[in-house]
Order: sequence, then structure tokens, then C-alpha cells
Amino acid sequence: SGSQYVIVGHSENRFRGDNDSIINKKIISSLRQGLKVIFCIGESLNEKKKNKTNLVIKKQILKGLKNIKNTKNIFFAYEPIWSIGTGIIPKQEDLSTQIKYILDLLKKKFGNKNPVILYGGSVNSKNIIILKQIRYIKGFLIGGSSQNSNKFIDIIKKTII
Repeated sequence: SGSQYVIVGHSENRFRGDNDSIINKKIISSLRQGLKVIFCIGESLNEKKKNKTNLVIKKQILKGLKNIKNTKNIFFAYEPIWSIGTGIIPKQEDLSTQIKYILDLLKKKFGNKNPVILYGGSVNSKNIIILKQIRYIKGFLIGGSSQNSNKFIDIIKKTII
């Protein structure tokens, strides 16, 4: 028994000093221990404003997955840092384009034909209906709303309807 999943690369840990090299070591270690990895990636508001989102995402993925050949036990959580806890989510078409970019990168660089992409960043019971309609998103990484059982249950109900 014990844990089956671990979250690596979350923005809070990156803010506390986890760089791409440390994240890479954590992913390798986690996979060696038989854990499935939820690998968080995302850009800051400043990076978004400078149109560097794809560069940031690509760097995080390539450096975070250095020397990793098999990504089947890695789930990718796109969490734009500027969205976490703000109540602001990317526009539907922007989010769809961003997720598609991540999918294409993973297919091209790692041969992962069916990568699992989650979305996290201000997911709540009001926006989950819109978010679940985005074709490429396979699930959600829910932060603040998961800390209140009523809010979390409401999100689950709206997700499975």
C-alpha cells in the first residue's frame, strides 16, 4: 500500500527553489520507486505577457524529462501560474491551443502517443462545465476547491454528468 502518485514541479515548489534539474531528479527517483508522476508545468504572468509560454513549457518538459525514455507513468498537469488561486482561467480556445502544443511536443520528442494532460488553475464548480468541454484535457488537478468537501463534491458531480 502507500502512495501511488506524486506531484512534482508544482509552482509552489518551483518558487521555493526546485529548478528543472531538481525536478528531473525527483521524477527519475519517483519512477524508480514505482510511483506515477503528476508533472506540473506552466508559465508566469510575466512570461505569458512576453509570449514566452511555449518556450517555458518546452524547457520545463525537456529539462524535467532529461534521460527519461518512457513517459507512460507520467501525467502532465498544465497549470498556468498566473491562474492558480486567482479565479482567472485561460480562454477556452487559448487553453485548447496550449494543451494541443503540449500533446504534440510529447508525441514528437518522447513518442508518447496518448499522453494524459490534466488542467489545474482556479478550477471550481462554476468553470468545470466549460473546462471539461476542452477536448484535449483528460482530467483536473484541483487545489483550493478540493479543500472544501462541498465544493469538491460539486465539481465531481458536474464532471461526471
